[in-house]
Amino acid sequence: MNFALSAAAAAVMSFVVGFVVHGVLLSPDYTILKSMFRPEPDFQHLFGWMFVAHILFGVAFAWIYMNGREEKPFFPQGVRFGLAVALLTAIPTYLIYYVIQPWPGAVVVKQIIFETIGVVLIGIVVAWIQSRATRPAQA
Repeated sequence: MNFALSAAAAAVMSFVVGFVVHGVLLSPDYTILKSMFRPEPDFQHLFGWMFVAHILFGVAFAWIYMNGREEKPFFPQGVRFGLAVALLTAIPTYLIYYVIQPWPGAVVVKQIIFETIGVVLIGIVVAWIQSRATRPAQA
């Protein structure tokens, strides 16, 4: 049950963070670069894969966290884990995209910063859920 709750929370947060970062905060930047994106009908047709991606992220995030956590306070552990995941995923991904696609450097910096903040927040929430789930019951 703890795993399912953590995975679901991570997946939902990943989807929400993705929407806030890419659909709201970076939307003005992306509008200028619209030729780099799929046409809206193609995007809508493939949108289901977005859910699959976020579910896979949530499951993997929770699974790795649960297998690597230490008996330490949840907040610093969640921050540490979120930063590790950002170093493994968001930061190298956007740096690679910058090399192979004509992304403006300023947009890449925003993508990295916003995604890193989002992944750290997800780490904190998953760590909090796990800390609540592993506490002994109070008498």
